[in-house]
Parts: sequence; C-alpha cells; structure tokens
Amino acid sequence: MSLGDDIRSDLDKLVGTPWSTRNGYVVPGTDDVKLFSNDAVKLDAVYLYADLLGSTKLARDFRPETVGKVIRGSLRTASKIIKSHGGEIRSYDGDRVMAIFIGKSKNSSAAKCALQIKYAMQHIVQPALFAKLPHLQTGGYEPRMCVGIASGDAFIARAGVRDSSDLVSIGRAPNVAAKLSDIREPGTYRTYITADVYKMLSKESKLSKGKDMWEAQTAVVGGEKMTIYRSSYWWKV
Repeated sequence: MSLGDDIRSDLDKLVGTPWSTRNGYVVPGTDDVKLFSNDAVKLDAVYLYADLLGSTKLARDFRPETVGKVIRGSLRTASKIIKSHGGEIRSYDGDRVMAIFIGKSKNSSAAKCALQIKYAMQHIVQPALFAKLPHLQTGGYEPRMCVGIASGDAFIARAGVRDSSDLVSIGRAPNVAAKLSDIREPGTYRTYITADVYKMLSKESKLSKGKDMWEAQTAVVGGEKMTIYRSSYWWKV
C-alpha cells in the first residue's frame, strides 16, 4: 500500500467512525484516551493559556542560550503556580503553557493563578534573570506573560500516530483562552477572562479591598464580538 493509500484509509476510518464520547470527572492523560478509535472525553472545564510576551524580540536580539533560560524559567514558574492551584498541564507550545481546571472552584482557582503568574514574573522571575543575565535589561527585554482564561464544554481526543501522539482539546473554551493570551495592550494589563468566568468568581478572586479587580470591555476575539474582563492586578505568592 502506498503512503497516499494509507492516508486515504486512515481518513475513511476517522471520518466514517462515530465518536464514542463519555463525560470526564478528572482531566484525562494521554493513556486515558484511545488513539485508533474515535474515543473522546467531554469535560466542563476552565482553560488557561499563559504566553510569554516579546518572544520575537527575544529570539531576534539574544543568543539561544539566553532565550532558553528565559523561556524555561518563565514556563517553570507558571507551571508551578498552576499546579499549586490544582490545574492540570496538558501542553507546552514553544513559549506558552496550557492548563485545565475542573471542579467547583475552577474559575476562581484559574483567575487567582493568573494574577499570581503576573506577580511572580514581575517580582521574582524578572529580578532573577536581570541579576544573572544583565544584558537582558540593557537590551530592553522585560520578561512578562499574558494569561487568557475561558470556560465551557471541551471535547478531548487523541491525535497523531503511534509513538507520536498527544491530546487535543476541541471547543470554544480552549480556542478563546488561547486567543485571549495573544492580546497585547500597553500598560499593565496581563490577564483576560471571559464573562462566563467572571460571573463564577468568588468574592476573594473578584475584589481587592472592596474594589473590583476586573474591568469589562468589548473585544473581537477570534472574529467574535464579546464582553471580556481584563485586570492589571497581581496576587502575591
């Protein structure tokens, strides 16, 4: 069988086979979802994407050894904060990390996590990098991350081939969260959440000294006009 025939056979099976979908109560791992059947897990979840800002300038203006330390330090910091709030990390894509939160407090946990990532990047990661790699500061690079959060049903399936496969999240929530993490605004706004997430925030995750930490605005996200909430606040770790 030629490679073309092999691909056609795979597509015939993938497209022609009905999905076998089940509700998930934990975030699945790769081995929990079958590869060669249309197996999928449906989750009511909150998706968080944390994306390193200025990576184009970073790659252009600095040596790979420096870039690698910035990316590794930033992703490790974000990942430790995510895990401390019960988030399950399911992918790293270059200079960003994606996590899934489930459970009753998933919206508030993800929001607090995002605000702590902002604090850690500014008050822990940046000073550490500038101390060890002073040419970052003189070169005008400031390590920061933008975080996008969205909630809703997601469809988790496994894609790829044997020995080279991974889970993929399909649905509006992961797509919107990724798009929100791509927002680049001047000033101190680093965290963006959907209205659905905002409505479910606990008082602790919504207010600081009685003042709302979140500001509503209308934005076009992935071609869709929607109300989102942004924050310039941080949460100390």
